[in-house]
Amino acid sequence: MTTNHDKTLILVNLGGPRTSSEIEVFLRDLFSDPFVFDLPLPEFLRIRLAKFIAKKRAPKVQKTYESMGFGGGSPLVDETEKQAKVLELILNQQTNVKWKVKVSMTCGFPNIREDEFTKPDANTVYLPLYPQFSRSTVLSTLAILETKFGECPVGSGGYIPHFGLEPNFHQITAKFIYEFFTNQLRSDEFLHYPKETPKCDWKDLDLIFSAHGVPMRLIHKGDRYMEEVEVSVKRISEELRKFGFRGNVHVSYQSKVGPAKWTEPNTIQMITKLSKEGKHIAVYPISFVSDHLETLEEIGEQFKELTLENGGKSFVRIPAFGTYKPFMEYLAERVLLADTSVKDCICEKNGGESLKHCRFKN
Repeated sequence: MTTNHDKTLILVNLGGPRTSSEIEVFLRDLFSDPFVFDLPLPEFLRIRLAKFIAKKRAPKVQKTYESMGFGGGSPLVDETEKQAKVLELILNQQTNVKWKVKVSMTCGFPNIREDEFTKPDANTVYLPLYPQFSRSTVLSTLAILETKFGECPVGSGGYIPHFGLEPNFHQITAKFIYEFFTNQLRSDEFLHYPKETPKCDWKDLDLIFSAHGVPMRLIHKGDRYMEEVEVSVKRISEELRKFGFRGNVHVSYQSKVGPAKWTEPNTIQMITKLSKEGKHIAVYPISFVSDHLETLEEIGEQFKELTLENGGKSFVRIPAFGTYKPFMEYLAERVLLADTSVKDCICEKNGGESLKHCRFKN
């Protein structure tokens, strides 16, 4: 690859408050997003409700963040910045181009809507860090960029499609889980690296792949998120069997908010059932690539407590990738390919609708 142009890679994540003062702003951004807070209400009323919910939830959420020990905020931005530094190093080593890797968030800061994040093209490439497509993550990100630049970035040469259905992703995930259980990972490269070990041969435990849940309303609109999660798990499990794993595999969904029906089975229900059967349980966060509130607190603390309270024999939280080198190298490979293979609308195919300025519309 030879060019005189510098290139910029922009990592995109959902976001998290870096400090307690950003919690309400983060929640307001989150609940104001029509692809996340999807309700059959007039827009002005939906926005008012979103702001009300954000303000009401902020004090409760603040207590949770304070308990995590990261200065009252989430470590997700910092963890994404670590990934950015590693990716920048790999890209600069592998090419003759000067790469700069930045971090942007769709909720909170650094906000993707800021002027420093410029129009996607061959020299400015966006990489959302969501393995599976969902209206609430990928489509939301594309809609924000479309509003900002007047066109959907898919097919621009500056967009990296989601990767949860890719065979290399499945192989790397299986290898990562294997290396975790065989003590080949460097614990100092992860936040709150799990001290627990299974009280049985790891090859025989019950392995739960826990994904972030979404409202079923999104699925009914055509979101193929559940399908992609389940295909990801099936393929990763097949790769994991090659390392000798012979235990039971389960798929479940966590982080439900509100009374509406969400994707099921719920991880809490799954863990309660398996614990009462006296199982040895491990949980892997299939829809996350870096550790934060949902993995450290919800999986690492709440699910562990739930397991032991209900008679589970042991519980282990498997970390998210973080800066795991094979995963970082895999992302670098995808960056160099950009979206040259995209020939149709991924939003309509995977999310049920095309955006207004889709370049693939007839």
